[in-house]
Amino acid sequence: MDYSHSDAELIQQPAGYWTWAACHAIVTRTRGALAELGTTQPQWWVLAQVARADTPKTRTEVSRILSGYLETGGETMDAETDATVTAGWITEDTEGRLSLTPEGRAFYEKAAALQTDLWTERHAGISDEEYLTTMKVLQRFVHNTGGRAWHH
Repeated sequence: MDYSHSDAELIQQPAGYWTWAACHAIVTRTRGALAELGTTQPQWWVLAQVARADTPKTRTEVSRILSGYLETGGETMDAETDATVTAGWITEDTEGRLSLTPEGRAFYEKAAALQTDLWTERHAGISDEEYLTTMKVLQRFVHNTGGRAWHH
């Protein structure tokens, strides 16, 4: 890959811009690919939480876990959960526990395969060592600026 700047120039570039540009590119690509499947990224998050749970999670638990993913919080996640129920991918019992339907399991598998393909695409030409260093540097940026970050 040809880089847009020499090392001497790149070292002076603002990290905030490049982290924003990377985030924007990744999210735009991911959301576009998921839209082609007929879902949204937040609906994918709900499906993944339900599909990967050892024991069924409630709507409240899923919303609490995912509320930090969007700036708008729990109300939006409830609407996205509703959309997965309406699509027939998830059912909700009287206790609020969420379960995948057979259609939901099949759709989850299809979307999970897409996510694997997108991960491979993003990581092309990037070693595990480079990726790990990048993650540690980004976490350090957050820490050094007094920010908050979390991920499950």
